Amino acid sequence: MSHLLDNSDSLQVQAYWQSMEDPQKFWMQQALNLIDWETRPTKALTTMTPETLHKAEWFPDGRLNVCYNAIDRHVLDGRGSQVAVVYDSPVTGTIRKITYNELLQEVKCFATVLKKYGVGKGDIVLLYMAMVPQTLVVMLACARLGAIHSVVFGGFAPAELAKRISDCQPKVVVSNTCGLESKTKVVAYKPLLDEAFEIAGYRPRVTIILQREQLRIQLDLLKNEHCWDLEMAEAAPLSGSVGCETVDSNHPLYMLYTSGTTGTPKGIVRPCGPHAVALLYAQRYMYGLQPGETIFTFSDFGWTFGNSYTAYGPLLNGSTTVLFEGKPVGTPDAGQLYRVFSEHRVSVFLCAPTVVVILRRTDPDGLFRAKYDLTHMKGLFLAGERCTPEIHRWWISTITGRKISPDNTTVYCGTDLVNVISDHWWQTESGSPMTGICIGYSSRGTDVVPIKFGSAGLILPGCDLCVIRVKEELDEGDCIDENPEYAESDEVGNIVVRLPLPPGFITTLWKDEKRFFTSYFRKYKGFYDTGDTGTIDSEGYVHILSRTDDVIKVAAHRLSTSSIEEVIFNHKAIGECCVVSCPDPIKGRVPVVFAALRGNGHLEDDVRRELIKLARSKVGPIVSLYPNNVVFVDRLPKTRSGKILRKMIRMMIDAVHDAKTENLPVFADRCPVGAPATIEDMAVKLETWQTIVKLYSV
Repeated sequence: MSHLLDNSDSLQVQAYWQSMEDPQKFWMQQALNLIDWETRPTKALTTMTPETLHKAEWFPDGRLNVCYNAIDRHVLDGRGSQVAVVYDSPVTGTIRKITYNELLQEVKCFATVLKKYGVGKGDIVLLYMAMVPQTLVVMLACARLGAIHSVVFGGFAPAELAKRISDCQPKVVVSNTCGLESKTKVVAYKPLLDEAFEIAGYRPRVTIILQREQLRIQLDLLKNEHCWDLEMAEAAPLSGSVGCETVDSNHPLYMLYTSGTTGTPKGIVRPCGPHAVALLYAQRYMYGLQPGETIFTFSDFGWTFGNSYTAYGPLLNGSTTVLFEGKPVGTPDAGQLYRVFSEHRVSVFLCAPTVVVILRRTDPDGLFRAKYDLTHMKGLFLAGERCTPEIHRWWISTITGRKISPDNTTVYCGTDLVNVISDHWWQTESGSPMTGICIGYSSRGTDVVPIKFGSAGLILPGCDLCVIRVKEELDEGDCIDENPEYAESDEVGNIVVRLPLPPGFITTLWKDEKRFFTSYFRKYKGFYDTGDTGTIDSEGYVHILSRTDDVIKVAAHRLSTSSIEEVIFNHKAIGECCVVSCPDPIKGRVPVVFAALRGNGHLEDDVRRELIKLARSKVGPIVSLYPNNVVFVDRLPKTRSGKILRKMIRMMIDAVHDAKTENLPVFADRCPVGAPATIEDMAVKLETWQTIVKLYSV
């Protein structure tokens, strides 16, 4: 972090320097103050050698149970009648509030069910479920027994689900009969699950199915398929005696698979103690969430966001968490999020920037927002993808009513700690934020550091983050940089974290230590390679630009796709967009813009010319954006968590180019490029493929 902030009065900056000067003391204080331990740790970090820095373990001699910390201790402290979970489902017309007392009883009950079928410490339970309270109950029941849960997005294609089943071979699988895309669109899960078992060649000891009212099915007892309601009813009289299994601090809490378009998914293993400490620290100091307050994280449990800040973080904090089953628009309108904010008195909201993009495209004037009083909200945080300044300004204007000039590069929070809106950055591997603007250190808005548009905030305490210079001779493939050099301020490079990693980070990949090392630690000795590019400016603000494989080399010049996207978003006609690259015979690769227009009445040729002019003026002539490479589409392919599938689009372009180069046929109805299992709508994949085939067929 810049020395310009050395003497800052900001408590966030002071905490950062404390964590750098003595990380063991800093994190030991957090661990002992925030978490209840069965055996309190006496040291913060294992003794390490340079070769084992990537395997450092936090609080190694501590023992605890995460479920106890998330539920039991709050009940014992007399807060059992407080609402722990709000289930809000506009697709079923249901709002259900569950107290900590009620949640504890349900978790104990399902833990009894799991014990009945032999589930214990270290066993895997796989969840293939919708965004319903029972999913959270299963997760907590596993934590209570010391079992390891792995949540898979409900509705995944059987082939992708089979990969995960085959890899972890769960003792028990828990699912529900269906997921709901809308009030009328029901997705049956059981046929997908059965097909996945066949593909995997593996069937668990038992499968437990939650029968939903929207789809009830016949279960096959000969295949050990059991009904959730019947199992819970049978277990209820026996559940009182189910205690919490104490585990070592670094015992796995859960395993979460990352998804890609190629290869075997990586099973991210998360440790119990360090993760609990990191989550609770971020809840209190990053997000400013206090016990009894409500947080709404717009995320499925199948994403790390959902695991961290819909499930464990709020409950560890003694807060109320909102489980939302629906979409930001269309269930039934673009006002659902604002309704939830108001109706449930949400203090903190977390979502991906794509959610905001969708809201702006659907309700650009914020007419739905105007119906609700949101002055009770403290913080609205964005993560998952870089938030462009244009989208950030719109979100602030819509939520607060403050008009932000396009010329503004910085915004201050004001006197009151109300509606603080900022971007921050974290990864599945980190499990909690690495950069951001902390509002929990402050009681007044004037104590919060300024928010910079286009930045993901300052480096957070405990994270020794820096930018490594990209060396031209090492810029291809899997080259190892034996002597990494730090980049200058504002110099674009590869973002890394100096080892040892902070608490709560990934500790290994499930059954794949070799891949764990080569994926994250091989390229830069002594550092974790985040796989992202960016800068740290002269004031210490971090700017995340893109994934390293989204950097385009145009005639030997490195351009970040996000810098071009930022310019494109400034055009008033653009609703959403993404930039990828395509092969060019002269310049190597050049950018391609895929954009969806806001509303009707725009002449595509006019918008195309204006976008090219904008890109040349803001990025420079080297941008090499040609008319044929500005493509207008109705919608972009996304994951279910809202990320645009840039890599998949780029791979499609390369597939068509390679086929043309080798004079091979290309079929519009057959796409050879795989899609990540998290894709929201396979129909959009085919639409995108057909657009690309048509684009490059002339």
